[in-house]
Amino acid sequence: MEYCVGFFNTLPEGCVSTILSLTSPPDACKSSLVSSIFRAAAESDVVWERFLPADYHDILSRLAEPLVVSSKKELFLRLCDPSLIDGGNKRFRLDKWSGKNSYMLSARELSISWSHDPMCWSWTSIPESRFSEVAELKTVCRLEIRGKIRTQMLSPNTKYGAYLIIKISNRAFGLDLMPSEISVEVSNSTQVCNGTAYLRCSDSKNKQMETLLYGNRREMLRSRVIEGDGRVPCERRDGDGWMELELGDFFNGEGDEEVKMSLREVKGYHLKGGLIIEGIEVRPKDSRK
Repeated sequence: MEYCVGFFNTLPEGCVSTILSLTSPPDACKSSLVSSIFRAAAESDVVWERFLPADYHDILSRLAEPLVVSSKKELFLRLCDPSLIDGGNKRFRLDKWSGKNSYMLSARELSISWSHDPMCWSWTSIPESRFSEVAELKTVCRLEIRGKIRTQMLSPNTKYGAYLIIKISNRAFGLDLMPSEISVEVSNSTQVCNGTAYLRCSDSKNKQMETLLYGNRREMLRSRVIEGDGRVPCERRDGDGWMELELGDFFNGEGDEEVKMSLREVKGYHLKGGLIIEGIEVRPKDSRK
């Protein structure tokens, strides 16, 4: 080990920087503990520019609030914190472990059936969301949520997952009487991921009431949907009380295709309400987020 460190210490700083740029952000940070040569190289813009996405200049031009930084490393670390872009309707984040892109589409960026009707949906601001508005379901019988994103916006040669970010209010009803159909599809590709999911209501009293009112219809309703894995939302780790439901995944190569993501419950014809939608997040599946 000492021989290896001694060998690298004889190399020019620029050469060490080039070598470190072929590693990963965590490895570059750890290398700064090896020696003064490594420390200087690990701080260089040569290293951290390689960890930034190829289109980072375009991303910076779309930020809702400009970033003022003194180095490429500082820029990388700032972009690892979620930043609003495109007029505040999307959120961008770099994965700090890999440097790969993640995006969240706000509810306003999605196509939600009947969202223009104030009798069905309300658009409101809540402190737990960084978006200016979220969509809260009052009551509908047909629930359809669709989003889309271009693969060119994402990191190439990476497996991505699409996640619906939601809350379920204490007044929710009818959301899990039958499974919703979920789908992720890449255009001009054989990649199609279909499944089913339950928008679970956490209020036990509501569950008891729904069982009383709809118990005789539950099995009949569920027979109308193609059997799937029956996913349920899980709590996110960001501490804001949001839950996420995985809609599916896909592999992003190096082309530019459209990815369509959806959740639909249109076969039960029963009323449902109490769902709060923040958006759809598209992030690398190996992300430690």
